[in-house]
Amino acid sequence: MALQALQSSGVAFRKILSHFPEELSLAFAYGSGVYRQAGPSADQKNTMLDFVFTVDDPVAWHSKNLKKNQSHYSFLKILGPRIITLVQNNYGAGVYYNPLIMCDGRLIKYGVISTSILIEDLLNWNNLYIAGRLQKPVKIVALNENVTLRSALDKNLKSAVTAAFLMLPESFSEEELFIEIAGLSYSGDFRMVLGEDKKKVLNIVKPNVEHFRELYGSILQENPQVVYKTQQGQLEIKGASDTRFSQSHCKSYTII
Repeated sequence: MALQALQSSGVAFRKILSHFPEELSLAFAYGSGVYRQAGPSADQKNTMLDFVFTVDDPVAWHSKNLKKNQSHYSFLKILGPRIITLVQNNYGAGVYYNPLIMCDGRLIKYGVISTSILIEDLLNWNNLYIAGRLQKPVKIVALNENVTLRSALDKNLKSAVTAAFLMLPESFSEEELFIEIAGLSYSGDFRMVLGEDKKKVLNIVKPNVEHFRELYGSILQENPQVVYKTQQGQLEIKGASDTRFSQSHCKSYTII
């Protein structure tokens, strides 16, 4: 079941997207600027909007974006789109970020990732950076008809559920499940030891249980190995705790 996007949010996000080259296989907004979080990030009004743009041909995309938005780039713009793509693909998590950009009166940052690198991360969790973002509620602003990408997006969600099940008892609440899922991408993050709010995962999940339910509900309901008591918000795993979670098709993202 798709989430019902707020009309104002959808228009605002699409307007921001119009400032960039159109050749995107996927574009989504995420984080506290999109979904309310408890704690220090609770004020959405002045929060920076975070975007990720997925592109089939990063060299061509950066070339066009340099012509439209050269001021967004660091000194790397002098070296051109091939070097920017080289840095993007071979350093960090395969994402190149342009931060602290004013666009339509909002402060934004946007990351650019190759479609092929994203698909690998979604399927194999090579670094679980963008794949981890996509295990939490996001607002998808653009998504093309790439069947492999769409399948990988669904597989990432199902794998997150499987991993969370292995860390939970045989009976647990929705909230406990969503906390485990939201924590997957932070489990190896040194920022959770130094500097980050220790309650970050809880702050993400608690105000957004309904959004997590929309994201994962179909997966849970369609799996014969799970008893999902939706009215009570409780789940039970049939059989041993290491039972493999069956893979079932689910369209799970908000497209606005």
